[in-house]
Amino acid sequence: MFEKKVLVAGCGKSGISASALLARNGEKVILFDENESIDKTKILAHFDEISGKENIELHIGKLTDEVIEQCELMVISPGIPVDKEFALKVKNAGLNVWSEIELAYHYEKGTVAAITGTNGKTTTTTLVGEIIKAYNNKTIVVGNIGIPYTGLADKTETDSVTVAEISSFQLETIIDFKPKVSAILNVTPDHLDRHYTFENYAKCKQDICKNQTEAEYAVLNYDDPETVKLAEGINAKIIYFSRTTKLESGVYVDREDVLIKEEGMVKKVLSLKDIKLLGTHNVENVLAAVAVTYYMGVPIDIIEKVCTEFQGVEHRIEYVKTVNGVAYYNDSKGTNPDAAIKAIKAMTTTTFLIGGGYDKGASFDEWVEQFPAKVKYLVLIGKTAPLIELCAKQHGFYSIVTMDTLEEAVEFCYKNARPGDAVLLSPACASWDMFKSYEQRGDLFKEYVRNLEE
Repeated sequence: MFEKKVLVAGCGKSGISASALLARNGEKVILFDENESIDKTKILAHFDEISGKENIELHIGKLTDEVIEQCELMVISPGIPVDKEFALKVKNAGLNVWSEIELAYHYEKGTVAAITGTNGKTTTTTLVGEIIKAYNNKTIVVGNIGIPYTGLADKTETDSVTVAEISSFQLETIIDFKPKVSAILNVTPDHLDRHYTFENYAKCKQDICKNQTEAEYAVLNYDDPETVKLAEGINAKIIYFSRTTKLESGVYVDREDVLIKEEGMVKKVLSLKDIKLLGTHNVENVLAAVAVTYYMGVPIDIIEKVCTEFQGVEHRIEYVKTVNGVAYYNDSKGTNPDAAIKAIKAMTTTTFLIGGGYDKGASFDEWVEQFPAKVKYLVLIGKTAPLIELCAKQHGFYSIVTMDTLEEAVEFCYKNARPGDAVLLSPACASWDMFKSYEQRGDLFKEYVRNLEE
């Protein structure tokens, strides 16, 4: 595929997976990372079991002109900003810069469904994957959901299906990536520390559709004005879904029924009373999944069966345990204010809310405006704690305490919550100031809760 070497930037999971894909397919790879403290032996050990490991060389430290001259392409890991100094140097040298998604797509032999959006991606992608797996056992679920697309792309077949969760970071550097069905679930301000403006961020989301034609489908949220705005720049056949409006065409709710309407014909898919997911936002996720899978060719009876059996995903308003009459919920995946708002709205009782974390440059005003109706106490942790406290007080909310650790926050809730209350970890922030990932944060929360005594 390539005449010269491929430069892979980033020694994390994505970079290692991309390098392995290239190497086992006979390509020469330079795996690069600026971090000079990286343990080279540990990184190279990841390739011990793969064929073609001799095709991988490791370059740690400053990226030199000599290294760039050996390469014809750079594959950049999603965690690395495309305007980083070395990335600009590579672009200025005339090399194309691909995302790991773009690289994987060049090895894809089957059909792709791809989902993006600010919130709901993981739930929707997981549900779409479960539905399509029930119809086609040659289905893989990859991407931002935790399994690199590059890890499985070359194992696909002509009759297989790839379901991919795609982040804005991954969409910044796609070239040819073209799913049969794409979905944009919603677009609200997020990752502005990386994309700088909301317009840049929204454009990245829209790019999931940029190579699609009238032969493909783009599923859009009719209830989200910013998502509807993106329709103008999309060439695919647009399929709207709506929780609030009876559409002339698309997937929508009428009373308690989820319906598909196309060419004047209405088909019932399922009743909302039969789904197990909590919150109106999850109704939107189900509608999106119905639309994606229907236009991927899955029969309605299979869609209905899987949707009504689906229990949800880990770390997204996940019930953990009830202790002394207090229900504990893990929403560690609520890494931005909009996601955290949805979690608060899903709560049916007064709530002790644990929030705070890494600052992504988001505004917390709309989030704290939800507090008076539901939140009994705000328990803050992490770097954004002072910022959120100030914002909450400006909105007239004063029931606030700050803790040094998540464990202390859980302990405070345990001592102060009363039977009938709920405790919700929904930080509205990323986890990187105190934890390796939102998964680690959620796992620790669950561990602390499960250790509580009646």
